[in-house]
Amino acid sequence: MKFTVSARGKTPGMSIKNFLSFSYTFPSNEIESIFGFVERCSLYGGRVFNEPQLSDDDIDWMYNEGIGLRIPLTNQYAERDEYESYRWFFEKYHKKGNSIICTNDDLARWICEDYPDYQLEASIIKNIDTYEKIETAMELYHTVVLPTHVNDDWDFLDKVPLKDRITLFAWAGCGVNCKSKICYPSISKINKNNGVGELMCSRPFKEREQLGRVYFDLNKFSKMGYSRFKCPRP
Repeated sequence: MKFTVSARGKTPGMSIKNFLSFSYTFPSNEIESIFGFVERCSLYGGRVFNEPQLSDDDIDWMYNEGIGLRIPLTNQYAERDEYESYRWFFEKYHKKGNSIICTNDDLARWICEDYPDYQLEASIIKNIDTYEKIETAMELYHTVVLPTHVNDDWDFLDKVPLKDRITLFAWAGCGVNCKSKICYPSISKINKNNGVGELMCSRPFKEREQLGRVYFDLNKFSKMGYSRFKCPRP
């Protein structure tokens, strides 16, 4: 199994080594990559950017341990001029073993053309939940994250092509039974506006059962041929 884990919740004064020991039960040699914010960037998505989660010292430690950096550039809105203004950002982290999570296909294509050493991953935000969508996404992305609402659809998962290029969530929260996901576009806009904006949630408009933290059966996934798992902060 290969794990990509979140740096969410790591404080600036805590080393990434100590954070991993505190936050996750499996050893660091099972961690393929860590996803989190580095310098400020208007292309972030998924969560509102407040401050960097990973310092240069953290990144150096990760590289020494053979752990890659996975950058969540999952903003749904991306302009070419904006992308060009972050050349320094892409160049700083451009190395084999590092990856970028994308939602916007144009952004993914630009990165693929200019920075080929990055692995590109199609974000859960893209809601890739059919075989046709998976095959189309794999023409551009190296790996694809499936939405958590399919994690219990064993018949669907059994027939998914190229399972070695699929990433499944090891556990998840409110996204398991939320089909609207209006939070993501609102977060994209907030990150575009330096933290200014309203965070939206569908719960007030579409009531749903509060499931809390949902853990999935990784052993069963593994027996089906899946080996890549994404771990939010427990």
